[in-house]
Amino acid sequence: MTTIRQRRVGKGTEAAEDQPSEETNVKPDGKILPDPPGGTLWNILSIIIGGIVAISLGLLTSVYVATLHENDLWFSNIKEVEREISFRTECGLYYSYYKQMIQAASIQQGLHGLVYDNKTESVRTINILERMNVYQEVFLSILYRILPIQQYLEPVYFYIYTLFGLQAVYVIALYVTSWLLSGTWLSGLLAACWYITNRVDTTRVEFTIPLRENWALPFFAVQIAAITYLLRTHLQPAQERLTLVVVFIATFLFSLTWQFNQFMMLIQALALFILDCLDMLPTAKVTWLYIIQISGLLLVCVLQFFNSMILGSLLISFNVSVLIARTVQKNLKKGGFLNRLGKLILHVLLVLCLTLLINKFIKKILNLESDEHIFKFLKAKFGFGATRDFDANLYLCEEAFGLLPLNTFSRLSSTLLFYVYGFVLFLLTVAAVIVAFRNLSGSNQVQLKEKMEEHTVTLRPDAAYSLVHTVLFGCLALSTMRMKYLWTSHMCVFASFGLCSAEVWKLLLKCLHLYTSQRTQVIKYSMPIITLLYISFKFWPGIMDELSELREFYDPDTVELMNWIKSNTPSTAVFAGSMQLLAGVKLCTGRTLTNHPHYEDKNLRERTKQIYQIYAKRSPGDVHGILRSFGTDYVILEDSICYERRHSRGCRLRDLLDVANGHIMDGLGENEPDLKPSVYPRFCEEIKKNLPSYTMHFTRVFQNKTFHVYKLAKHK
Repeated sequence: MTTIRQRRVGKGTEAAEDQPSEETNVKPDGKILPDPPGGTLWNILSIIIGGIVAISLGLLTSVYVATLHENDLWFSNIKEVEREISFRTECGLYYSYYKQMIQAASIQQGLHGLVYDNKTESVRTINILERMNVYQEVFLSILYRILPIQQYLEPVYFYIYTLFGLQAVYVIALYVTSWLLSGTWLSGLLAACWYITNRVDTTRVEFTIPLRENWALPFFAVQIAAITYLLRTHLQPAQERLTLVVVFIATFLFSLTWQFNQFMMLIQALALFILDCLDMLPTAKVTWLYIIQISGLLLVCVLQFFNSMILGSLLISFNVSVLIARTVQKNLKKGGFLNRLGKLILHVLLVLCLTLLINKFIKKILNLESDEHIFKFLKAKFGFGATRDFDANLYLCEEAFGLLPLNTFSRLSSTLLFYVYGFVLFLLTVAAVIVAFRNLSGSNQVQLKEKMEEHTVTLRPDAAYSLVHTVLFGCLALSTMRMKYLWTSHMCVFASFGLCSAEVWKLLLKCLHLYTSQRTQVIKYSMPIITLLYISFKFWPGIMDELSELREFYDPDTVELMNWIKSNTPSTAVFAGSMQLLAGVKLCTGRTLTNHPHYEDKNLRERTKQIYQIYAKRSPGDVHGILRSFGTDYVILEDSICYERRHSRGCRLRDLLDVANGHIMDGLGENEPDLKPSVYPRFCEEIKKNLPSYTMHFTRVFQNKTFHVYKLAKHK
């Protein structure tokens, strides 16, 4: 087990008041008037100051997380094998391909080794570039090889510094998004400060560096910032085209770097669909965004050698269905309230049916089953029947895929973030409902607008998108804790925008009959400043203490295991064991694996379930036969899995295997009536007794407090 110890010494599309450049300087015919000279100078100065603050905060965040990583592990002082072990589970697997490319004799040979890989899954040759999102490792390794930095910077530091550098991009993108929404860079400053002070809930980059989300989320944030700008009114055609290019590039990079991109963009597409149906976004821009999503994903599909999981994604089916349905229903946004409501319901049903039909058709044609485990998991998670499916239960029992813990909200509340977020969310939700009802009932016609000008509630398209985005991703985070990082980062943006937005305060003060333009401006600037002062006084000492706390990586058992494997086994040896451990075996020793943590392949999932019979109640002959069928030479047993106490009964790995095999679980508690006792004891326990029935198949060759390694006999 790894521990960290103390280091030894050694539509309503009117622009809001807070965006004068979009409201006060527009002629009735739509042409934009030039700003007064003084105003232009002030705007330029404000942009320069805001830009400097944004870049500074981004760089400070990078240095902050890099320092935390160094202080937590003493990364600069530990051995190379310890550094590699610190890349846990799938992190180690991804980093191993970067290391493989660096160590290859040439770039061409490195690429050939990835396209024709026979060490990641024994007795199989797979295309890593097709199966996994590792183009970032390929690009980074090539960059390291061609730049003259080898003498000054180790490959591992080039890798981790790149990821920490992307955190600067992430924070700057959040800052810019909040600035665009509110009209003041003070909002961006507050968003960045909230992101940093809520670091536990906004990022985990400092201890899971190579995770795909740490590559992808900065590009997702850039995409959201670009969409926010795109949805502003009165953009010039050249500005709009350039913004669409930025959206496409960010969407493409996001899709290229994370295998779950399609699910995140599906939620984004749903947000666009909802707002378009309610006539709160310009239809032409929404159409472009649908097309960009499809084209970005298809380009990634080409680069991943026509990965069938991408072609069979719900996102492509949904976006195509929306475009088809819109062509069929041309008069969707005409008529009275009941007429439009009926058309809208019909439109939603049409899109839903088309999506399911197209997706079913594609999966039937491609014989696609790679993502079936995700839908099994979702079905079981949301109560559509219990399941004994091993893969679904493996996800259900992991804390990361459970509901968002309640203590998350207490942490977010301590920085005032959750309170402000709830306040802004309530106000803008009320405004959105009013605007949506007005749009559907046709009461937004020019005549009525002129009558109700002072009383009409408006919601800009960019603010409306931000609202629905945060609601949908909030639902995702509440249902699946691992996805909270998509919500909490945008929560910082949304809350800071609301606190610094004249639009929000104007709405509230009008409801209270207290509105004056002067009062709105005073509140707009005073509230964020007070919040920033509170955050600074309360959290600055804690951040300083955190930066001064020094710890050290300490995992002697795993280090001993890796060193033994490198010194005492052939380079062609095949190892079986848990997915998490084997990723480290590949990275540290280069040995061939039977299975690994990248779970998006049906054959691999079936293989993993078979390998895990080492923790089930099976005969030694059965286990030996299974392992040898995958070419296994050595099997690693872990006491932490065999005698697991981390999960409760029913969620331990051995319990999942027992249920899947139809056997009664160990320990006190209820069992399903059709489960039966196994005629064999648990393999991982019984093998340690060195009984003849076991020693004829397995010979123990290594042992420490955590791991037991057995060599398999080669007889049939």
